[in-house]
Amino acid sequence: MRLTQWIFADPEVGQALDCVREQRAAAAPLPVLVNGLSGGAADAFLTEAALALREKEGTPSLFLLPDAAAAGGLVSLLSAAGLRAYAFPERDLVFHAYSASHDTERERLFVMHACLSGAADVIVTTPAAALGFLPPREQIRQASVTLSVGETVDPDDLARRLSALGYARCDLVEAPGQFARRGGILDLFCQAAESPLRLEFFGDEIDRLCAFDPVSQRVTENLERYTLLPAHEVLLTEGAKTRVAREIRRLLAAARESGNTDAEEELSGELDALESDRELLSRDRFLPWIYPEKTTLFDVLPPKTPVFILGTNEVAESLSRARDTRASQVATLVSAGLLPAGTAYEADDRTYQGHLAATVPLHLNSFTGGSFQKEGGLFGFRCRRLPTYADAPAALAEDLRGFLSQYYRLLLVTETAAEANSLVSYLTELSIQAVPAPDALTFANAVPGVVYVTSGVLSSGYELPAPRVAILSTLRAGGATEGRRLIGAKKKRFAPGRTILSYAELSPGDLVVHEKYGIGRFLGIERLVQDGVRRDFITIQYAGTDKLFIPADRIESVTKYIGGGEGAHVALSKMGGTAWNKTKSRAKAAAGDMAKELVALYAARARRPGIAFPPEEKMETEFYGNFAYDLTDCQANAVSDILADMEKPVPMERLLCGDVGFGKTEVALRAAFRAIADGYQVAILVPTTILALQHYETALTRFRGFAVRVDMLSRFRTAKQQAVIRRRLARGETDLVVGTHSLLADGITFKKLGLLIVDEEQRFGVGQKEKLKKLAEDVDVLTLTATPIPRTLSMAISGIRDLSVLDEAPGDRRPVETYVMEYREEPIHTAIARELARGGQVLYLYNRTENIDLVAGRILAAHPGARVAYAHGQMEKEDIEGIWQMLVRGEVDILVCTTIIETGVDLPNANTLIIEDADRLGLAQLHQIRGRIGRSSRQAYAYLTYRRGKALSEESRKRLEALREYTEFGAGFRIALRDMEIRGAGDLLGASQHGHIESVGYDLYVRLLEEAILDERGETKAVPFESKVDLKVDAYLPETYIAASRHRMEFYKKISLIETEDDRRDVLDELCDRFGDPPRPAVDLTYIALARATAARCRVSSVTRDARNLLVTPERVSPELLAELFHRFDGFRAPRTAAAAISLPLTNVKNVAAAAAEMMTTYADAYDAATKAKEELTVARQDAQNKPE
Repeated sequence: MRLTQWIFADPEVGQALDCVREQRAAAAPLPVLVNGLSGGAADAFLTEAALALREKEGTPSLFLLPDAAAAGGLVSLLSAAGLRAYAFPERDLVFHAYSASHDTERERLFVMHACLSGAADVIVTTPAAALGFLPPREQIRQASVTLSVGETVDPDDLARRLSALGYARCDLVEAPGQFARRGGILDLFCQAAESPLRLEFFGDEIDRLCAFDPVSQRVTENLERYTLLPAHEVLLTEGAKTRVAREIRRLLAAARESGNTDAEEELSGELDALESDRELLSRDRFLPWIYPEKTTLFDVLPPKTPVFILGTNEVAESLSRARDTRASQVATLVSAGLLPAGTAYEADDRTYQGHLAATVPLHLNSFTGGSFQKEGGLFGFRCRRLPTYADAPAALAEDLRGFLSQYYRLLLVTETAAEANSLVSYLTELSIQAVPAPDALTFANAVPGVVYVTSGVLSSGYELPAPRVAILSTLRAGGATEGRRLIGAKKKRFAPGRTILSYAELSPGDLVVHEKYGIGRFLGIERLVQDGVRRDFITIQYAGTDKLFIPADRIESVTKYIGGGEGAHVALSKMGGTAWNKTKSRAKAAAGDMAKELVALYAARARRPGIAFPPEEKMETEFYGNFAYDLTDCQANAVSDILADMEKPVPMERLLCGDVGFGKTEVALRAAFRAIADGYQVAILVPTTILALQHYETALTRFRGFAVRVDMLSRFRTAKQQAVIRRRLARGETDLVVGTHSLLADGITFKKLGLLIVDEEQRFGVGQKEKLKKLAEDVDVLTLTATPIPRTLSMAISGIRDLSVLDEAPGDRRPVETYVMEYREEPIHTAIARELARGGQVLYLYNRTENIDLVAGRILAAHPGARVAYAHGQMEKEDIEGIWQMLVRGEVDILVCTTIIETGVDLPNANTLIIEDADRLGLAQLHQIRGRIGRSSRQAYAYLTYRRGKALSEESRKRLEALREYTEFGAGFRIALRDMEIRGAGDLLGASQHGHIESVGYDLYVRLLEEAILDERGETKAVPFESKVDLKVDAYLPETYIAASRHRMEFYKKISLIETEDDRRDVLDELCDRFGDPPRPAVDLTYIALARATAARCRVSSVTRDARNLLVTPERVSPELLAELFHRFDGFRAPRTAAAAISLPLTNVKNVAAAAAEMMTTYADAYDAATKAKEELTVARQDAQNKPE
């Protein structure tokens, strides 16, 4: 059933659509006016109009909105009806030399290509975006490249073309806008695609097209065709470069003549970038010279495309505001000497009206809007917008009775099927005839007096009095799809969580730890030739002139040093001395002491009786089905792990680490549902009142339709209300309570607490955590955090607490574009003005309370029309909360504040963050603050500034670099690890940032601790057997095959971990995927790794060879082993002495390494058979001895 079809209950809707089609056929089309529709009725009309135009006319539609914020919800509604609808966002032009995200440009290019190729049904945009200058139609077509398997393409020409299309050349494609060339393989990542593309060439022919995972770099899908779009919207052709250079020289001459040194410096840098073929970051400023044709979106769409103007006066005002903002920006640039007067970046009003006159504009207004000399049709509707009945069942029942008394045809729309079933039962109990809506239901066959209930997508309910039709909704205000991704919608695929410590990559100059030799400095990979055989070695510098060379395929013996922090001085160890052994012994003794504490902690935890929560499959399936998103793989894995823990009769203690917006709350609520379904209570503890309110409202929404009582304990409740909630908790009437530290107050008792969820754990102090321990003594505990403090992270990594990681990005959000720069007024105020112009909010962090009011005044003076407020931690809490609520409600445009914004609720409309003196803040703190923005589908910007002329400390510089580097989603966990490197891991159970971890490195300390724990438990850690394989063959990864050192290091690590033939083939497959067919030395390296792993399993100390034999030296030789070898190897002869090597004949061998790997596999079969035979013989002898005479 299509909900929007109910709008046809009013016959004038059909007449209005007929009028639009008539005007399309007219020689001089006139505007059509539709008045009186609003909310859900207006959306239904628009949907049906677009469907009719597509099906009957084959034409797309252009919707002009006054505000881009509403575009996402409208696109979702149109898409749900089967339309190919796209939002065309307005682009924020960058007028200065700052790097910027090109995500918006790529979206716009995708929409332009869809328009030109006939793949778009509806384009939703603002008038400012529609009138902005675009590349000419022909250039868009020429810049779109379609590649097919079997097509002849010169790889060099394609690489040059990619550079011309704005793609950046790199050695590994990980992000949109990049490409890499490795011999006959070319990788590229187009933003319009879900995955990057790999082309494999056979000469000049495309032999294979495939998508691959940007994280694992492995092929995921073979393709036949692929359409490639430019990486940038603004492309500098040779002609454009000439025009821009000419204008820059003219401006530069004027700047020199007037003595404008600032303009001269900036223009000289831009001219130098042009002449040296570097990227011109400020190219947007020269857009009129790059694209003098002045093409707009109207020119890209087919002629006479119907234009729907959603609010005549509102759209006009929106365009006027956008023009004023742009005029102000241009005036600033003109006065700065960076632009000539009269420069324009969008079509003027005369051109706009000309476009409208040539198309069929339909003006849709809630009231009568706009005045026109002639109209093609005027249609007025009587329509009443209905409120949402979410959480108002009594009001719903009352209004339904009123409609039923007037014989209305009624449709009630809910968010979920479970809620629909629940409402049918509820209304039936009230003697209101309610039934599930059949699929074939329409307004025509609906029976008056019956309430049809269904779930679906609807922005709001509405009433049509004339035909007596009402559609009611229990969806929350904003609609079911506002800013949401529908179930089944495509999402970007990122690989699930990688091995935790693989994030710490080695670079030359890094400190490393070798367990035997100590702390050294990694110098890189060096190729050595020994006895005519070439191999790569890891080179490590120790104290003095000592160097250690480790075979590159044994890189697992080296780990990156993480210790007391990067500010600490770390001395290199001396090879051959006793100091390292003494240091390691002291650390081992300390680890032994800590092991006793940890073993006691483990034992106490294991002895405590926990709650084994049984699964409730039917109810849980229904609850899961009500979630409006697809779970990411990481979320699904986390839910599985948490529920498995909850089923155990031991108290759970798990840390869930995920970046902002990655769905930690949904994972936690699924755990909560399991506990509640089993009759237990759940408490969610949060650090702030505002965050408590957010979680409370989320829980109410998620548990709607289920018999779950949700309460909140915070200062938003009066003393009387809090007392009532306390009594309900004690009696067990409340199933889930969300609260701040009020939950830890004396006098709070639970009748049957089963699960405690702690959000933002790092915000609680030591005293509060002690109270937490008492509260959670025998219950399951789930801790949520985006940036775990290093001590917490260390405990999780080392297994003291269980850990789940969410690092898969949501599909409809963009990474925050992050700038690190000296503080300058002009670009900062430009950023503020840009955000305000698009109706957004700005967070301005100034972390000094003594003059924060002066900073707020300064900002207000620069932006006199803005609503500016300031807040800091020394204000009364009631005042802070009042300001925060004003911000949430959109009553504040710019908030100047201290770090109190570090923890707060979602602010989807706040998408620009400016931090003064960012170098004074910690890395995890900066990441948490940056997480306040970028929580919607809009592009967000963070400006991390430091004082002009200030020399940053090494630690501050590395913090800011890490923030700039880790902008992608899922960076919170990596930033925590980086923070652990910068600050130090500390004592696992204390607050120290120094001590034994600093002396031996984090990784080795954890290994020593694990060994000490096993000793304390009376267990023995299995020591891996060391085997040496020397076959006198070249075995390495040539630079001509893998050019980048870091990628060779990566594959040496992977090769070192080969244990089976399947592992070896998997590594070879990945090498083929990424670099093409591997050369002989690389293949032999994998064979040697397999031979060594097999030898270690069979306890063979060395494998060498002479001219005719493979020489295998086992730890012990048994008669059983010799017998098995005799049966498996032709010409085998037993060694003369027990200490001699076993000779296995090499006959007719073309590849010694491959033969050695195969022979060692056969040797392993013999070893296993001999071991089994020996065990059977031992058992037989024991049975014989035990047999009675």
